[in-house]
Formats: sequence, C-alpha cells, structure tokens
Amino acid sequence: MFDRVFENAVDIHGNKLRLAVKDGRFSEVGLDDLATASHEVVDLGGRLVMPGFVDGHIHLDKSFVGDVWRPHVEAQSLRERLAAEKALLARSRPMAERADALIAQAAAFGTVAMRCHVDVDATTGLSHLHAVMEARSKWRDSIEIEIVAFPQAGVMSCPGTADILDAAMREGATVIGGIDPTTFDGDADGQLDVVFGIAGKHASKVDIHLHEPGLQGIDQLQRIAERTRVLGMNGRVAVSHAYALGEVPMDVVDRIAPVLADAGVAIMTNAPGDRPFPPVLRLRDAGVHVFAGNDNIRDAWWPYGNGDMLQRANLIGYRSGFYTDEDLLVAFDMATEAGAKVLGKRDYGLHPGNEASFLVIDAPNGAAAVAGVPNDRTIVRRGEFWKNGDALSMVTRPS
Repeated sequence: MFDRVFENAVDIHGNKLRLAVKDGRFSEVGLDDLATASHEVVDLGGRLVMPGFVDGHIHLDKSFVGDVWRPHVEAQSLRERLAAEKALLARSRPMAERADALIAQAAAFGTVAMRCHVDVDATTGLSHLHAVMEARSKWRDSIEIEIVAFPQAGVMSCPGTADILDAAMREGATVIGGIDPTTFDGDADGQLDVVFGIAGKHASKVDIHLHEPGLQGIDQLQRIAERTRVLGMNGRVAVSHAYALGEVPMDVVDRIAPVLADAGVAIMTNAPGDRPFPPVLRLRDAGVHVFAGNDNIRDAWWPYGNGDMLQRANLIGYRSGFYTDEDLLVAFDMATEAGAKVLGKRDYGLHPGNEASFLVIDAPNGAAAVAGVPNDRTIVRRGEFWKNGDALSMVTRPS
C-alpha cells in the first residue's frame, strides 16, 4: 500500500512515468503501466518530472536580492572591484537577511542544494561565514547548503588569511577555496600549499576560483591536477570558471583534459556573458566532470541573475551552441545530477528508496525545459506539495 501515486508524468526523455511514494520516499518508479495500489492518485497532466536543481556555485553573502536596487559601480581592476563591493555591502541590509532572501528565491525555482562560496579572509574574518550559516539554518529542511571558505582577498597577499581559513573549517565550512594563485597572490605554490594543506588537515574538499588567462591558466590547472593526484583526492577537487579552457586552441584543451579527468578534477562553469568559458562537450567527451552554478547574482560584480538554475542551463546551452536534444540534456545534467555528484548529495534522484522530492514542470521533456525555461513549476518535497503547489492544476482521486 502506498501513500500516494503520481501518474501521467514524463521523464527527461519524454517517456511516460509513474512515481509511487510511501513515508516520504519513492517506493517504485516506472513506466505508466506500473501496477500499484495507493491511498491517493495525483494526475500530473503529462508534465515533466525531474529531480530538484543543484546550484554548484553561488555567493549568498554578496547578493543584493532582498535589498534595494544597487546600480553597478565600474572598476578598473580586481582590487577596485573588491573596494567597491565592501562599500556597497556596508550600506546594505544585514547579510543574513539578504542571504535568506536569495535562498528563498532559489528554492521557489526548485533548487534543493547549493555550494556557497563565502568570503573568509583576514579583512572580513568569519563575519560572512556566521551570517550565511544563520540563513542556512532556517532552510535546513528544504535546501542542503555546502559552504566553501573562499579567500576573496587572497591567501599569501593577505597576511593572516591562512589562519582564518583554518578557523572557518573548524566552525562549519566543509570546502576550502582558493583564487588565482599566480595573478592574485603571486605565489602559486605557496597558495596551493596552504589550500591543500588545510584540506588535508580537515579531510575537506577543494574548490578554486581560476580566472587566470590562456596558457598560464592551463599551467595552473596542471598544478592543481598534479596535487590532486598525488594526494589521492580524486573526485574531491573542483576548479570554478577556468576561463583559460575557452581561450586556448583545442589541441591544448585536448592535452589538459585527460590530465583533469585522470586526477578527478571537476570544472564548474556558469557561461558568463563577457568571457570565454570551457568547451563543455569536448571536456565531457574526455571524461572531465563539468557542472554548473549561477555564481554572482545581482551584486557588486554584475547586476544579472535570479537564482533559477533552469535559466542558467538555458544560458549554458545558448552560449555553447547546443541545439540537439542530446546536447540540451547535457546542460540539464549540469544543473542537476552533475552538481549533485560534486556536492556528494545523497538521496537524490528519481530512484526507489530515495527521498520523494522532485519538481514538476510544464514541458514535454528535459530538452524542451532547457530551451524554453517554463515558469509553470510545482515542487514536491517528501511526497507532499510544497508552497506553490496550487500553481499547478492537477487531479487527485482515491485509488
């Protein structure tokens, strides 16, 4: 006997699907002719059923969502951008409130997990970490939020930051971050010694922002991959952005891609509008794990974004020239399963035994969802409609 059966749905390939739920978990997942008995049947009207979105890279501490509109301030260098950001944040609403507002917005779009990079360095101490942890605590039953201790101001070039990063790991961060070891810190080996040293001490994962250009960026990827391999951290290291992979000739990409794949170094991209970005399909064909995130959302870095990972998948597909259903489903995967794997999210996906949390979208399949970004969505958590369930017209009847 099941608590509820969701019928007349389709999966990402457009195949008919039924979902049987018992005690908040999937009991059976199968084709439309699945033989079940239940207390209640919900007709999904031929809509797409999919796992919730996973945002693999977001900055909850920086966003002005939940605050007044803040016009973008021009800056000529990274240091100027950091100064402008600090000035804007100083006169904004409390960080925990803004983080809460952005989490709420992402949750309403169907995000169930995110990796949040939080500024942790000698200039901010642990204040950003504490604010984001406060906001996270309100959502612990709805969204899994993994925190990266991110040294935005640098590691070697900002004395005292190494100790603050170590303290952040003791207080709840589970991923250690880094940023442009050469161009920002001027000491690649020194920064990577600190980052990987802290990771080893706390048995944590690593996620390094890498904006370094061209062949210099490729050299940096080589260093990161080598340390990952030597330290046995396969599957526990990611590089965010890695613009260099989109700036060099394809023969260079073809040389570094197997190195990344062999070391198990994942690549995150948000397909930024003003920069080259990694060639997704070429990297994936070489065995590199590529996933997606929103990155900055309406903050001092740029005014764009709303927290919707389906829109992000659309942008990745658009900028990558994805036209076929097969390619569009790659963008879909980057915003769901690929991110879940990097975060180590358990109980995820439409499989028997997993938590019965999923998203219902008015689309005939996953490719159409990426191409059209439908707004008509309903969220089901542990087998129950969550918040905006009334937005979807469904027929419920006894079995």
